[in-house]
Amino acid sequence: MKEYILITGASSGIGYEMANELAAKGLNLILVARTEAKLQQMQSELINRYGILVQYFATDLSDVNAAKNLYQKVKDENLLVTHLVNNAGVGNYGNFTETPLEEELSIIQLNISSLVVLSKLFAQDMVKRKSGRIMNIASVVAFLPMPYFSVYSATKAFVRAFSETLAAELEGTGVIVSSLYPGTVDTGFTTPEMQTTNLHKTKPMTPKEVAMQGVKHLLVGSGKKVVGFQNWFNAKLPNFVPDGIMMKIKKGLASQKSK
Repeated sequence: MKEYILITGASSGIGYEMANELAAKGLNLILVARTEAKLQQMQSELINRYGILVQYFATDLSDVNAAKNLYQKVKDENLLVTHLVNNAGVGNYGNFTETPLEEELSIIQLNISSLVVLSKLFAQDMVKRKSGRIMNIASVVAFLPMPYFSVYSATKAFVRAFSETLAAELEGTGVIVSSLYPGTVDTGFTTPEMQTTNLHKTKPMTPKEVAMQGVKHLLVGSGKKVVGFQNWFNAKLPNFVPDGIMMKIKKGLASQKSK
């Protein structure tokens, strides 16, 4: 049976670049994203360029039943997933009392619930085979929860806690669970409303830079990896700066930049 790496959020940003990096290594892929036209184009390009096998499923993982349905489709197609990359994610910016509730429930569904469903179902198969790898894409805000990004920050803190505890549970089973923590990345994720003081002063990393480190971590790494020295340093700050002062700093960083 042919082996595949499944990537969610594969049609743009970090997921897109990871797909290309993995394809260049001759690894077969299952691409998951919402837009079928983009997936079809990626499938054609990757097959023609690298001669690998590429399957895709156009799926909106912010829907409640989408993750279960995706897993069942993979099983129905008799595809063997040896590596799972939970990359799909979304966020928003603004005062919590003013941002749309339905939008935030959708963020929680995508960033947390679907990630948990896919991790559980594929991990169960991996444990039976005594091999497999799962990598969850979090964010440096998992260490530095930001005002005005309250729900997004909380979802990434969940991903961090979930990844670390699941890795400990599965130790010795042959299944490796890891997590990746990029900072600001130059993707469509960053909306004009997110052009805060922090983003204005800090040059974002490119998706390709993050993807290159992410691929290495997926294939041979373990535990958590913060991408970039500045992000690593920032993630350590709460260990040394009192909570109240740290939150004031973060609120300033997350505020809208001056026009």
